[in-house]
Parts: sequence; C-alpha cells; structure tokens
Amino acid sequence: MPWAGTGSPSIEILEKPVTHNLPSGTITFLFTDIEGSTRLLKRLGEDYAVLLAEHHSLFRTLFEQHGGREVDTQGDAFFVVFPRAKDAVAAALAGQREVAARSWPRQAVVRVRMGMHTAEPVVAVERYIGLGVHRAARICAAAHGGQILLSQASYAVLADDVLPDLVFRDLGEHTLKDLDRPERIYQLVVPDLPSEFPALRALGSTSPTPAEPEAGNRVVVAEDSVLVREGLVRLLRDAGFAVVGTATDAGELLREVAELRPSVAITDIRMPPTQTDEGLIAAQEIRRLYPEVGVLVLSQYVEPRYATRLLEEYPERVGYLLKDRVSDIAVLADAIRRIADGECVIDPTIVSRLMSRRRRGGAVAGLTDPEQELLALLAEGHSNDGIAERLGIDRGNVEKDVAGLFAKLEIETSPNDIQRVLAVLASIRS
Repeated sequence: MPWAGTGSPSIEILEKPVTHNLPSGTITFLFTDIEGSTRLLKRLGEDYAVLLAEHHSLFRTLFEQHGGREVDTQGDAFFVVFPRAKDAVAAALAGQREVAARSWPRQAVVRVRMGMHTAEPVVAVERYIGLGVHRAARICAAAHGGQILLSQASYAVLADDVLPDLVFRDLGEHTLKDLDRPERIYQLVVPDLPSEFPALRALGSTSPTPAEPEAGNRVVVAEDSVLVREGLVRLLRDAGFAVVGTATDAGELLREVAELRPSVAITDIRMPPTQTDEGLIAAQEIRRLYPEVGVLVLSQYVEPRYATRLLEEYPERVGYLLKDRVSDIAVLADAIRRIADGECVIDPTIVSRLMSRRRRGGAVAGLTDPEQELLALLAEGHSNDGIAERLGIDRGNVEKDVAGLFAKLEIETSPNDIQRVLAVLASIRS
C-alpha cells in the first residue's frame, strides 16, 4: 500500500487480544519486531503512529490468513502461535515480502526480525508456560531486521515437508541468554529476500563463572506480558544490571523477592488476575516486609493517585514511571540506581499533570517559569546535586533558589530529600 498521508495520524489503541482456548499440543511460537524502532520514531515523529498502525494491520491479516493466533502485542512486537510450523514459516515469508515491497511513510526503511520455535508447552488460562516461549523470544532477539531464524525443533519438523524454493542455512549452536542448553539455529533462505546478515546478536556469554553483580545492580522484573518482560530484561542486562528473577503475577513477585532479596523490584501496576492494582499492592507489601528492597512501579497510564498513594505510605526507595520511559534505558537505569540508593523517583509526566492543574490558581500559578521548572525537578525526586547537574549551575545557587522557592510557597524546609519531595507534592496538590 503506498503512503498517501501527510497530516496528523490517529493513534490506534492496541488492546491485548482475547486469548481463551489457546492452541495446545505441539505448536510453533513466532515472535516478530521492528529493528531500530526507536530511531524510526525519532525520525518520523507523528508519522510513526501511521507506520505502526499499517504494520499491525498488515501482520494481523497475514497471521489470520495462515491460521495464526495472536497471543500478545506490545508496541511494534508480535507474539503469535501456529498449530503447524509450515504455516508459521508461510506467514513469516509473506510478512517479509510485504514489508520489503511496501512504500512506508517518508520512505522509511522498515526491517522486521523474526524468530520461531516449536514446542509442547503448558497452556494456562490466558498464556503459555514453559521455556519454549522464552527460547522463541531469545531467537527473535538474536536476529537482524529482515532475517527469519528457526530453532532446531522447528527445523526438524519442517525438514520433512515439501517446501519449494526454501533453503535452511545451519548457523551452528549458540548460547542464548538465560537458557542453559545451547540452541542450533537455522536461517530461512529464499531467492527473493536478503540472505546475508551479520553474526547473530544478543547472545549470552558462554563463560561458566559469570562475574558477581555489583551491589545495587540486582533486579527482579514482574510483568505478565512476555513481550514486555523479555524486552525489559534484555534492556536491563545490556545496561549492566543483573536480572536475578522474573515473575508473571504479584504472588510470584513476592516469592521471588523473599528468596532473592534484589536491590530493586520492578512491577507493572496492573497484574493478573484482575488487572487492577495487584502490582501496586505487591509493591507496598515489599516495602513493608523488606525495607532494604526498592520498588519501581511501571504504568501504561498517567495515574497521579497511584504515585502519591505509594509515596505517602513508603516514601523511600520507591519510583513510579510510565512505560514509555522504558525505551530510554538511560532514564530507566538512572531511576533504578537512585531507588537502590534510597531516593524516590516520580515520572515527569505525572508531575507535569499535577502542576498543570494548579497553574490556573494558587501559589503555583504565581511562580516564574524558572521557579516552576525547579519545583518540578524537586517533585520528581532530584537532590540539589542532581538539579545542579541538570541545570548546569552551582550547588550553592540551587540551595539558594530552593530556599527562596520554599519561602514563597510557605513550605517548611527539611534536610531530608524524601520529606522534601513529599512537602513539594503536598504543596502542589493543596
């Protein structure tokens, strides 16, 4: 489909598909995602939403045509299952050909990487359980844009099928992150698609004695979406964090924290079974039972009441970020390290939303622009040193400006950074 639009796109709200009665028995998992999606987003701006909507529409149609069942979708990534491996291959091939042939917004070059694995997993109510899912996700992560990779199991199933014009290139055995057994990986080669790629990426170390992670670096990740969880784990490990455990629900998160005692536990607010506030309740329980463990709560929605609820009860070693921040690993890493050091972190969007409600009246409305910027940084949890670094000014000047701001807002000064954040938030809300 040629690109024909230039105006502001309408952003499609992609809800998690209904996944009752998932296929069982021997099935093939297919994971896909767009390589370099962050770069595309920065380049295209609003047009990226149009590209993403077209990408989703294209792949959903192809998956349905080839008998696939969509299990999960997050951002530009798909997790789909097929009762037959050859249908997964046919869908993957059709997708790569369509992507290569289309004209995308602003002549963007779109490359999709794909990985598949055949297994017989345990089927829960709305998800698959077993290492097969993780193996398929890791194989996809090892691929480059335009590349289709298969596990040994998928190759073995397909080897007996008559598939004209298809060649399977043996890429040898590779150690995938977090998986003990090496995987022999094959690449699908067809005449009308690119077949030469760099060495596989995102592979784990073969060292039998990994280095002990430094203090403050041990993390547990709780997220029920396998795509989000695997993506977050990969980002954190690439940034030097030791992800010592993962969980798919609040109960499992509490068990992992009790056993592993990480520096920081990361959890979504909405977790099974009700998808309401189980993650937030688990975060509060972790702070109550394990004061040395920090908690970073992630949310897809701007919900100031959740942030303030968590901070007011357990203000130290806590953070609240929107999931959009996860793609910026520098922001995420900074938040985790600050929480591990005993600070609190609040998403700038939350602070901005709170302040915008008060700018129409009250003390906040009377602040100058520099004073409002300073107030926002204080509300986000930054120390005087952190503010000085961000604004490029001396710490002494920051101390003077903070003292003047507090006097203007009639906030009682406190040497404790956490209490200062709470006082600022209370002032904004009052």
